Amino acid sequence: MAAPALAQSDKVTRIVVPFGAGGPIDVTARVLAEAVKGSLGTVIVENRPGAGGNIGVSAVAKAAPDGLTLGIATTASHGINPWLFSKLPYDPAKDFAPITQMLRVPNVLVMNADTAQRLNIRSLSDLIAYAKANPGKLNYGSGGNGSAGHLAGELLKHQAGIFAVHIPYNGGNPAQLALLSGQVDYNIDNLATAAANIRAGKLRALAVTTAQRSSVLPDVPAMAETLPGFEIDTWWGLIAPAGTPADTVRRLNTAFTEALRSPEVKARFANLLADPAPSTPEAFDAFLKQERTKYQRLVKISGAKVD
Repeated sequence: MAAPALAQSDKVTRIVVPFGAGGPIDVTARVLAEAVKGSLGTVIVENRPGAGGNIGVSAVAKAAPDGLTLGIATTASHGINPWLFSKLPYDPAKDFAPITQMLRVPNVLVMNADTAQRLNIRSLSDLIAYAKANPGKLNYGSGGNGSAGHLAGELLKHQAGIFAVHIPYNGGNPAQLALLSGQVDYNIDNLATAAANIRAGKLRALAVTTAQRSSVLPDVPAMAETLPGFEIDTWWGLIAPAGTPADTVRRLNTAFTEALRSPEVKARFANLLADPAPSTPEAFDAFLKQERTKYQRLVKISGAKVD
């Protein structure tokens, strides 16, 4: 009886999440793992956090290309880190077979509500006008040098022609606490993280960073309405090791995109204020190339380096 059990265990599909348990990436990976079990069988999630996602993503790159080890590509691992780190333990362009994008989550420019009221800032235009009239008096926080919030903040300064002091924190949660306590004036944060405090009136949302307004906050303008061409959001998707057979990639794509389109998964993702973004492997590959090009420019603008 032991042999059949061993054979079955060999067919378990593993999704490597390059961050710790409990965050949005981990939660959505577990939702999908449950949703595809009917077509793929047992699918487990393995958390491999560290080095801004590089450790987990590197493990996927080194895995056998048999369709049983998958990973999560993120804005950090496949957009930012190639330009932030002088050396990576993987090649984002050559070491992976894209399967599908999973979702996109808007980022949002938020101010401490008390600070916004005191400075009479109710819009992005007000923020820009205040910064120009009071050079260097504003500051903003982020989850660290080279984080998406940092790069978005530097792009805002670059496009608006303003200056604000960047204060990096060790992660998104400390940066949000600093904003809530009034230690910093504004952040550009993930909407899923900021939404509860926006709704509670503790933070004032000035603009979302996507090209269009978010259906979740339809009354909040897009940054591009004031700064044309401004577009940054948070995304992640599924990848396999390079060399995974094309028919295997197609089979995985079918299973996961069907799950992403299901009402159950859409409802679960809506709780995270995330929009499912199923795609073909080819479309996801093209998107990854575009993101690498975009963040090469943004990292250069920011001057950020971590090693």
